[in-house]
Amino acid sequence: MKIAIASDHAAVDLKAELADWLRAEGHEVDDLGPATIDRVDYPDFGYKLGIAVASGAAERGIALCGSGIGISIAVNRNPACRCALVSEPLSAALSREHNDANVLALGARLIGVDMAKACVAAFLSTDFGGGRHAGRVEKLSKPAL
Repeated sequence: MKIAIASDHAAVDLKAELADWLRAEGHEVDDLGPATIDRVDYPDFGYKLGIAVASGAAERGIALCGSGIGISIAVNRNPACRCALVSEPLSAALSREHNDANVLALGARLIGVDMAKACVAAFLSTDFGGGRHAGRVEKLSKPAL
């Protein structure tokens, strides 16, 4: 699977660890940055990740920042993205099964490497359930304001 991954400065180390692990698992990983721990703004990288997933350049995305909150908000500004912030594998799996999430967000300051890997594994191995969930997911891209 082709996976885009991006973070802010607070999550550079977790991003590198997850990218290496995903490559070892056989995935193609596009690291959208940043490359250093120099301060950056999470919206810039969240928007970049959203574009990669929305355009089809990546099948799925992984978004990381200190809490996971800011970057998930940025990714979700793209109407083609459904980014779920999770901290354990069941939520990661349900984000796929019920919501067809195409981006997973994690908080690097709140989650350990092993739990992050467990969340990513659940996210990548779970299919969208469709059925009664499909109409709801369709509405996510077309808000009725």
